[in-house]
Amino acid sequence: MYSMKETCEKVGLSYETLKFYCNEGLIPNVKRDKNNYRVFDDNNINWINSLSCLKKCGMSINDMKKYLALCLKGQETIPERKIMLEAQHKILINKINELQECVNFINWKQNFYDDVLSGKTEYYSYLIDTSNPK
Repeated sequence: MYSMKETCEKVGLSYETLKFYCNEGLIPNVKRDKNNYRVFDDNNINWINSLSCLKKCGMSINDMKKYLALCLKGQETIPERKIMLEAQHKILINKINELQECVNFINWKQNFYDDVLSGKTEYYSYLIDTSNPK
């Protein structure tokens, strides 16, 4: 069994975040020790890691709660869970594509600047008139 602090260290969450997840009911079956402090087992740790991943994927707290509710109902809800995950997957793929466009732009701009600095390309700007250099 792990204390809140140990669990935070294992899963890479702040104490406040873990407490929030507990208070929101996102971590079911958390046990309490003799002093009424939360203690976590390996199943809790694995679930918290899953929650962290869902959060990183952009899933809202409400959707995480829906997903948890489905998980708690058992195997028969797998098709519904797959639909939720597929929707999140599509969002992530779109974000990846957007980020790749940004990376491509920065690469292009860096190459442009290198070419200008090396004298290979004449400088131009969309913001200022560069036709009459000072």
